[in-house]
Amino acid sequence: MNWLLPEYIADALPQEAARIEQLRRSVLDLFRVHGYELVMPPMLEYLDSLLTGSGSDLTLRTFKLVDQLSGRTLGLRADITPQVARIDAHLLNRQGVTRLCYCDSVLHTLPASQASSREPIQLGAELYGFAGIEADIEAIRLLALALKTAGTPASRIDIGHVGVFRALAHAAGLNADTETKILQLLKVKDIPSLHDCCAKIAEPYRSALLRLPELYGGGDILESAARELPALPEIATALETMRQLLSAMPDLPLSFDFADLRGYHYHNGVVFAAYYPGFPSAIALGGRYDGVGKNFGRARPATGFSMDLREVARLAASEKPACAILAPYSAADPALAARVAILREQGEVVVELLPGETHSEGPLCDRRLVEYNEQWITQTIIRD
Repeated sequence: MNWLLPEYIADALPQEAARIEQLRRSVLDLFRVHGYELVMPPMLEYLDSLLTGSGSDLTLRTFKLVDQLSGRTLGLRADITPQVARIDAHLLNRQGVTRLCYCDSVLHTLPASQASSREPIQLGAELYGFAGIEADIEAIRLLALALKTAGTPASRIDIGHVGVFRALAHAAGLNADTETKILQLLKVKDIPSLHDCCAKIAEPYRSALLRLPELYGGGDILESAARELPALPEIATALETMRQLLSAMPDLPLSFDFADLRGYHYHNGVVFAAYYPGFPSAIALGGRYDGVGKNFGRARPATGFSMDLREVARLAASEKPACAILAPYSAADPALAARVAILREQGEVVVELLPGETHSEGPLCDRRLVEYNEQWITQTIIRD
């Protein structure tokens, strides 16, 4: 059946496409007035470039093919962020702070969830060249504002810090296999399996690792973590960073999750995830990923976030679709053609009937152009 698409791949029909495009324009305009410049990386690149700095997190999500010109392996991007890091490090090569944004399709070998597309429209913003916490504050605030602009304000923004687990794993002397296994169990919060896996780890690190899934909630959880986790310098630094974020943004619905370790091999500091009421997974993700541009020639501090615009558009409150004006064929009537042109300049949608056509199957028309006293005026269409 030639009309069937691959699983988790879908067309965007007119109403959905219009909503996605409206949100794209609104959010990119928001980024623009905050100083973020739009970039458009290519859909495919050499695989080693696409995966640079991302650890193993993107490898299984990336479609791969062979370039018939060079014989090298190409990848269809699964994430735009590494491409933007390449642009910052290698092409722009600016010395100060650089703010970049993007919006385009990515492709995933597998869907992130049963409700996800394998072709998300990734929209995001990245800030390069500033290591201070003020950059993280800017990113989180811009994320919250972008979701509000899209009509999906965050009900909760969870903040984590990958440095906590990294410090515990190092202090406990975990080998790579054990660290990876514990990491996966923490991500899914599989407590029974986590107890089994940590059975031979020395104290106090065993108890600390088992406590991480339970350390989530409001600002008071930071003091619980300070009391219950080992007094390692890296953990103290992470906790102080999280306290500063809480203090700087009292107006945002911040919460904390010490088991939020997605992108562990990619991020190296604060991570954050925004949630929308009634939706089970995060609708936007972000965090700090300093040094990702090292393999492109410059290791720069970096922080940013992204969201799937398709998903956000589905969640956004649906608005009444804009209605159109139905007009007769205007080619033979200069006065009618002039009236149609004026209406379109004013932003109205005008659908001209072709010769012999009696109605339009396109946008819903709630008005029509009729001639009255040698003038073309709009008239409401009365429906039964």
